[in-house]
Amino acid sequence: MSDTVLNNNALAFIGLCNEYCQAVESAAETERGDFIDTMLRLLPRIYIAASDLSADISTEEAYINPSLEEDYYESVRRAIENIMGPDDTYLEVFEEDMKYSDTPIAASLSEGLTDIFQSVYNFIEMIKPDPLALAPEALAAIKEDFESYWSQILCNNLRALNKIKYSSSDID
Repeated sequence: MSDTVLNNNALAFIGLCNEYCQAVESAAETERGDFIDTMLRLLPRIYIAASDLSADISTEEAYINPSLEEDYYESVRRAIENIMGPDDTYLEVFEEDMKYSDTPIAASLSEGLTDIFQSVYNFIEMIKPDPLALAPEALAAIKEDFESYWSQILCNNLRALNKIKYSSSDID
């Protein structure tokens, strides 16, 4: 038995990651409006919790083994793409290449949400066998991944989902 204790924020983050994975995995069986509402409810909370994670170990030691298979990633992405329909694509203004482009750059909600899913799925799968022993390393790794990669994706997707929710008279 490990003597590691997880703080409230770490526990909340783990719970939010689990809830996010369940919501994304069940997207195909979810009404469009309900899915959008769920994402708009979860994404800001995940952002806050991930921002507030404290790394108790060096991020040089932190690593999450990838466990999400490519076929599963693609099936989840397609389910989200189907539920979002033509609203899956949105204009991306924070893309690095945008500075050098005369044409708009498109991004995909389904790809962004599934990229976040991949990170949190791998995190959840890594800590399942022994959360108290494995969480410190996994939390440090996912915090680093959040800061360097998917925090911007989360914000971009949140912005696009917000536009769909509040500019569409019939999202179902």
